[in-house]
Amino acid sequence: MIDMSMIEKACLVDPPERASVLARIREKRDTYERYGFSEYQVRTLWAFFDLAQEFDTLENFFRVCVFVPKEFLHVDSTLYLIDDDTGRLSTVCDSLQGLNCCGKKPPADISLADHPYETEDSYVAPIKGNRRLIPRKPINMAEDIIGLFEVYPKTRLNNKDRLFFQKYANRIGYNLHYKLISKQNEEHIKFISTLVADIEHNVVVPNMSFKVFFRALEKKIGHLQEIGRSLEEQIRKKQVEECEGLNDVIRLKEQLEGVAQELREEYENIYKHYANTSLFLESLLRRDHFEKGHLVLRKRQCNFQKEIIDPQLERYRPRLERAGIEIDDAYSGVPEKEIPLVVDVGLISQVYANLFSNAVKYCQEVKDSRGRTRKFMSYGREILPDYFGPGKDGIKFNVFTTGPPIPEDEVQHLFDEGFRCQLNARQPGTGHGLHFVKKVVDVHGGVVGYERTAMGNNFFFILPLQKQHPVDKEA
Repeated sequence: MIDMSMIEKACLVDPPERASVLARIREKRDTYERYGFSEYQVRTLWAFFDLAQEFDTLENFFRVCVFVPKEFLHVDSTLYLIDDDTGRLSTVCDSLQGLNCCGKKPPADISLADHPYETEDSYVAPIKGNRRLIPRKPINMAEDIIGLFEVYPKTRLNNKDRLFFQKYANRIGYNLHYKLISKQNEEHIKFISTLVADIEHNVVVPNMSFKVFFRALEKKIGHLQEIGRSLEEQIRKKQVEECEGLNDVIRLKEQLEGVAQELREEYENIYKHYANTSLFLESLLRRDHFEKGHLVLRKRQCNFQKEIIDPQLERYRPRLERAGIEIDDAYSGVPEKEIPLVVDVGLISQVYANLFSNAVKYCQEVKDSRGRTRKFMSYGREILPDYFGPGKDGIKFNVFTTGPPIPEDEVQHLFDEGFRCQLNARQPGTGHGLHFVKKVVDVHGGVVGYERTAMGNNFFFILPLQKQHPVDKEA
């Protein structure tokens, strides 16, 4: 399936880029005219290009490299490549034995070089990889030379033939590099597919079973509390009868109630952690994400405040308090009426987790309009009528923190992958959080943004306010 959005972006090429492409094409045309390759040499290149695409395996590609010159130009050749494990030059294929020579040590007069050279009976041209792919190549070489192409006997070659085989070796390098990268990508995709199955089988599914354990534990805690209430009832009866040893029973009852309350509090803390971790695991490690190569939404109608904002706020509240950061939920104007939205609860929850986490790290003290020193975070929402077009309202979600404003020249890069403000360079971080926020909001059809205010910085995202609320809709 062709991604039309990519095609549309590619069509928006600036005039300077168009001129650059045309200039390069014309340069190539003039260069080929200057080469003056013979008809058979041109046919050799055509055959090589066609067959390099036709045969999928590396083994057949190696055969094509050496057999095409033999059939068209009646010369023999040998292909040498750098071994990935040893970093040494190794024979891969030749036009006399085919792949039977693979792995053999090259002759003594064949050595790696970044320029063409001649031996007693052969002409040798270096094979260069695609410079753009060098940082990712699965070959243990720091330079762009990945092998050699030897042609013999050299008595059959004139200067124009030597130039031809230099260019032929370059074409081998470019094609080989793409094939190696393609093979590596295939192996990565297979590994990811297997890994996803393992994650689903060994992480996600077992994690869901914890919910059963928590329910059983909750029942037992409830039963313990019932025993306490029953014991209290018995004590009241015994008080009437003035039973001996009643004080011991009362102390035992109080201890029992204390243990039950501590268990209840600990259970609630653990369950909150489990619920948040499960939400993130199940939303990030979905099979659909890996199979389709992008975030796949599982949208449902939710109470945004209670299901998304409140759980994340409670999760970060202790950290905010330890950092001396106040929480002011009225600063950005929270609507009085809750607005139901259709979103992917797990992914949008992680948007708030990233924004609240940044608040903990980057919020700083400022002076307010009254001269008071304050350090606070605020969050809120507001309706933006017709933001996405006539009759298509948006809802803006704000997370504000006090502190110095972000420099103008850095604002445009805030949501770029790996970007970090120099203002906060000393704080730990990877520059991934805001980029993740942007990806999640983008796939919801929304936009992200930043705006400086009188006392600090406001990060926001705007989602379309849907009038219909389908349930469990998958995007």
